[in-house]
Amino acid sequence: MKNNTQESTWATHSPTHPATKRALTVFAIAITTLLTIASADSSVSSDSTGTAQITTGQIEREGVSVQFSATPARAQQADIVEGEFADIEFRISGAEDGEPLQGVYPGVWIDLTQTPDGQKKGTSLDCRTRVAQYLQGLVGRRPMIDLNSYYVMVLNSDASVSIIDPVVGITGITSLYANIPLKRPGADWAKTEDEKTMFISMPRAGELAIVDLDTFKVTKNISAGKNPMRTVLQPDEKYLWIGNDADAGEIGGVTIIDTDSGTIVATLETGKGHHEIKFSDDSRTAFISNRGSGSISIVDIGTLDKIADINTGPTPISLAYSPLSNAIYIADGQTGQVSVISGDNRELITRIDTSPGLGPMRFSEDGRWGILLNPQKNEVYVIDASTNDVAHTIAIDNKPFQVGVTRTFAYIRSLDSERVSMINLQELDRGGQVIINHFSAGTFPPGQVKDISIAEGMVPAAQEAAVLIVSPADATVYYYMEGMNAPMGAFRNYGHKPRAVQIANRALKEKQPGVYTATVKLPTAGTFEVAFLNETPQFLHCFTMQAKTNPALKAASKPIAIEYLNDTTTRTAGETMQLRFRLTDPATGKPITQPLVSKSSTSAHRVMTLPSLLQHLLVMEYIPQKSA
Repeated sequence: MKNNTQESTWATHSPTHPATKRALTVFAIAITTLLTIASADSSVSSDSTGTAQITTGQIEREGVSVQFSATPARAQQADIVEGEFADIEFRISGAEDGEPLQGVYPGVWIDLTQTPDGQKKGTSLDCRTRVAQYLQGLVGRRPMIDLNSYYVMVLNSDASVSIIDPVVGITGITSLYANIPLKRPGADWAKTEDEKTMFISMPRAGELAIVDLDTFKVTKNISAGKNPMRTVLQPDEKYLWIGNDADAGEIGGVTIIDTDSGTIVATLETGKGHHEIKFSDDSRTAFISNRGSGSISIVDIGTLDKIADINTGPTPISLAYSPLSNAIYIADGQTGQVSVISGDNRELITRIDTSPGLGPMRFSEDGRWGILLNPQKNEVYVIDASTNDVAHTIAIDNKPFQVGVTRTFAYIRSLDSERVSMINLQELDRGGQVIINHFSAGTFPPGQVKDISIAEGMVPAAQEAAVLIVSPADATVYYYMEGMNAPMGAFRNYGHKPRAVQIANRALKEKQPGVYTATVKLPTAGTFEVAFLNETPQFLHCFTMQAKTNPALKAASKPIAIEYLNDTTTRTAGETMQLRFRLTDPATGKPITQPLVSKSSTSAHRVMTLPSLLQHLLVMEYIPQKSA
């Protein structure tokens, strides 16, 4: 079959959430002249039960009504307090007709303006100027909480996870926000829907790392059975399921962990070999493949008992679930058959014939189209879940081995090529030849790296038609927006070899028409400014909210607030420069007087601490050794 190929050329643009991307292109120019600002009309009141304290505010600008509220996330909690979660909500509607405004996604930033003892924070700059600085993405000019973007999380081949800030990264200054050390290298990971927790399996440790996505720190490591690999949350997120791949010839199975308590509730032997795990949409049934036993184990989640083993072929290689047909599809790599098992009665419905050599399979978001790869035949089969037939057979060269989907496209990565192939899902129902487009994600093919991860190497970016793609051989994560000829940006991984990618979404979500929400953790007590930036029509408004001191919060160590004082002037490599930082206590705003000493030397730069006349100023001599 002849493919229609679209070659790619390099372009560089901003890889951000839609609200931030629009803000960078529109508001960075217009903010000083086009935006209006007024003081916040916020108040604190109790709800109808007289318990929870609710911060509210309302404005009308340019025909748009915005209602703001902030409440404790825990129902039994009376006040918003430091270290605890709060629910932020904006109801946006037409000022005259009251109709909800959908798809708005305003820009929102939250920053501390006053500590509990009355110390002012950053009040020398007005709200408009601070937002203008936030939009520039400069290091040292960031709000305490940014509800417009997301972080890129990269699972590395070593025992670490890199956290990249794409907003700061596009300015060319730095994009590495944090690095999470793990006990051993991670194999697979699963993230909760609220974007608060990540679970990472570590086969060499026999453990699972639980990561807090608010702080990007491992909160604890727990036992996860022998050689834990595939890691999957069931749809209702009550249990986390981990596939335990036993040694050759031995029986393996799954370890089931309660996500609330972080404890093992059951371990089940299912069969030999690697295990893939899928669930029915109602979280009543788990389906576990046993690649070395040629079977699928069916588990009743209510009782956590194995109720059946079904032989589906000698090598069940991949599983996929379709919510449209409410069925599990099991691809057998040896026979080329796809077995279809009902999610209702757990019985075999039919078998779909393809060719031997099958690999990964993934369904479109609506469950209609199953994309099944065959690396041996250099083919991709499109299965129609409404008929359980092969609707298309598409030729894709160089061993297609990895598939990812967005709402509109399926992305196919080939082992022996740096190019990514794209299938337009909206054209699959029209019949005829399927047109394939291509773009390059890097210089080297993934096959140059021996250790290919089972975790996803292509994932959708936050709330937009775009994907993030890992290129392990290039040590880079690429950002591609649909409709472009090439990736619009790239994130280097600072010496680490990337294996998989995910996102930690900090953006507001439209919970219902015109209602935009987020759950945030306020790291300190005080008065906060909530900057609200609307794109069309253009206006800026700053609300206020408060977080009370949390008496139960006991800090393990005294925190330090660090303010970067240098300008952003370009320097010359080899030229000595001074880096200046102001050190204060974030709770009181008072200077830190304890002397600090720091020395560092690397191939890229040399740093030494110099004495300062003011003890709360840290002055460092810095000599960059190369251009960057």
